[in-house]
Amino acid sequence: MSKYCFGVDLGGTTVKIGLFDPEGAVLDKWEIPTRKENNGSNILPDIAQAVLDKMEQSGIAKEDVIGVGIGVPGPVDNDGVIHKAVNLGWGVMNINEILGGLLKLPVKSANDANVAALGEMWRGGGRGCGNMVLATLGTGVGGGIITDGKILTGAMGAGGEIGHIHIVDGEPDECGCGNHGCLEQYASATGIVRLATRKLTSVSDDSMLRNEEISAKSVFDAVKAGDKIACEIAEEFGEYLGKGLAAVACVVNPEVIVLGGGVSKAGDILCDYVVKYYRKHVHFASRDVEFRLASLGNDAGIYGAAKLVLE
Repeated sequence: MSKYCFGVDLGGTTVKIGLFDPEGAVLDKWEIPTRKENNGSNILPDIAQAVLDKMEQSGIAKEDVIGVGIGVPGPVDNDGVIHKAVNLGWGVMNINEILGGLLKLPVKSANDANVAALGEMWRGGGRGCGNMVLATLGTGVGGGIITDGKILTGAMGAGGEIGHIHIVDGEPDECGCGNHGCLEQYASATGIVRLATRKLTSVSDDSMLRNEEISAKSVFDAVKAGDKIACEIAEEFGEYLGKGLAAVACVVNPEVIVLGGGVSKAGDILCDYVVKYYRKHVHFASRDVEFRLASLGNDAGIYGAAKLVLE
């Protein structure tokens, strides 16, 4: 019986790699730089070499490896074909075939947010739940949807792109996707800064936010201190995200919704603002969904990637 698998989380700056046993215990983890020059042509060979080097150092034979899972920042279909990864310089290509050919090992790939959701379901905030939505609130809003223990991939690998649900009409600023009024323009870290900046320029009330650099953290720190303006910003954020997640829940009817990403470090107070509006807008069959905070942090991707090959 094979004793090991590898989980790879491919990011724009670094590649995180984990060595796991089949029960999900991480035996080793390390990082290598993501070399994006020459349209990212070095990335997969670098990953293959890092895995092969670790196997040699640890005395692991190929027959003892179940496979290598990898999460990548772009839409990946069920065959392992990525349909463009702008941040890496990649066009359309089959990751499973290319990386598998370099390693001579089975490879499975998926979108990084979906893989993080799988990791949180397996060993994190969604543990014990086969039907889960993960909303990652970082620079943007990522999402991953798990149904019956499996990633909801979609036809082109773009299932779970909840950050691009249209939530506001008449938004003058353009989202990174080219549309206007997407959820991530209000519920991400940059979105919260946008809400705060607009609020502070539209009212003259005193606020501790006027004396410091605005960030999602400074807003929620001010909320915890009872700052009136900050609380109004948090209400607006909570309404947008609550409505967006209510729309998602009406489609997939999850057991649990997990909030992750840097913004989620605000803790339970963030959940309180979101849950209030979620319950107001959601269909009654999904009203009692449990909200939890993600618990794997930056390791969610490697856990989920390892789980890909253990399924």
